[in-house]
Amino acid sequence: MKKNILYLLLLLTSCSHLPTDVTKVDEQPTIYPDYIGVTIPVDIAPLNFNFADEDIDCMDVVVKGSRGGEIHTNGEWADFDIDEWHALTQQNKGGKISFTVCVEKEGRWTQYQDFDIFVSNDALEEWGLTYRRIKPGYENGGDIGMYQRDISTFDEYAMVTETLVPGYCMNCHTANRTNPDRATMQVRGEGGGTILLKDDKQEWLDTKTAETKAAGSYSYWHPEGNYCVMSANSVHQAFFTGKGQRIEVFHTFSDVVVLDIRNNQLILSPLLRTDDLEIFPAFSHDGKWIYYSTSKPCNVPYEYEKVKCSMCRIAFDAKTGLCGEQVDTLLNGPATGMSYTLVRPSYDGRWLMYTVSSRGNFPVCQNDADLWLMDLQTGECRELKKLNSQWAESFHNWSDNSRWFVYSSKREDGMYAQLYLASIDSQGNVTKPFLLPQRNPRTFYREMMHSYNVPDFTKTKVEMDAHEFRDKLLSNKRLNVLIK
Repeated sequence: MKKNILYLLLLLTSCSHLPTDVTKVDEQPTIYPDYIGVTIPVDIAPLNFNFADEDIDCMDVVVKGSRGGEIHTNGEWADFDIDEWHALTQQNKGGKISFTVCVEKEGRWTQYQDFDIFVSNDALEEWGLTYRRIKPGYENGGDIGMYQRDISTFDEYAMVTETLVPGYCMNCHTANRTNPDRATMQVRGEGGGTILLKDDKQEWLDTKTAETKAAGSYSYWHPEGNYCVMSANSVHQAFFTGKGQRIEVFHTFSDVVVLDIRNNQLILSPLLRTDDLEIFPAFSHDGKWIYYSTSKPCNVPYEYEKVKCSMCRIAFDAKTGLCGEQVDTLLNGPATGMSYTLVRPSYDGRWLMYTVSSRGNFPVCQNDADLWLMDLQTGECRELKKLNSQWAESFHNWSDNSRWFVYSSKREDGMYAQLYLASIDSQGNVTKPFLLPQRNPRTFYREMMHSYNVPDFTKTKVEMDAHEFRDKLLSNKRLNVLIK
């Protein structure tokens, strides 16, 4: 009896009643995240949202599709049923869905103007995302973890975290065109190594040699899956005092090398191992070119403002595994006074997406880093203004069909990088980006003390045995690479 009375009291005091005596206002609701006018794929998790004013009593939301279907939620925030949401978006593929938001505060209901979101005809065709979560200011370790997220639900899975291997830094995880059957990840520090995932099997390499001076990182796969291009560099951090920028990441040396995974051989080219700093390589969609950034050596960290990266490319022959004998400079950093980094070709061969900042070769730490797009058919370059903010945008990657991309942005507070998704059409027009959905967005992002970085799509869930990872890492048994 007491339990029934308590349950009845909870019902009476909770937000679970429908709007009455509604006053309509001529303005759209202010919601978090700002999903108004975004374009989504049909298979994305529900775009749950909170009302900006935290002091409301209740929020009632009715969602109707332009091609039919209706769902409803009533509570402290807009919390949509996953199955109902997917049915609605599937029914309205190529159309739009409209949201009617009513809010109760101090016993009075207010109805706001309807707003729309658009459901793309282009499917995302990916199971989810992989990413690293890390505290935004760190020197060594710091609760680092590699995670994956089912983007059709709110389910997140840890692949490997620092609690399993304390003191190690996991980074630079890269799959071959979103396919985790071919993937690599670097574990930095003493006793670290390069892990290759080949058909769900772990293979551990020591990619540091006398010739390369450092292990491979910042990796990117050749489309055929036989080669992986990497940077071999030394990474350091400097921390600022006072307000403004908090951290500068810099490199004292950096070269680009190619790993042939069939025989664990490193392919070295003198044009990619100069006194300059070659960094962030990526194969073209057809594997015939290696794009990368390069900067002149400076006395870092003291001359950190002088680091200006150019965007370059060099030919690559997959049959011989050899690089070309000429470097093409596509964008000249010193000449323009800017820095061009993180070149990411779309998999259909049409676009290059990259970051532009006033300095540096690690854009996530540059407050003015923005995303730009180069049309590979015309050579035209333009800023993607819809995507950029006053804070850093970086760490972008494409979906396999080149119609969607994910990137990290610090737009919310200048410190924590969060994940945003957007679409692009055949003419290079991008849609308004939307924040990765969460069950209760405000609570989740307010309590999240990690930054997201190095996000990428994954076609399937990554099957990696974390205990095998730990055992092989701590065993210090590594396959040595050879120099070709």
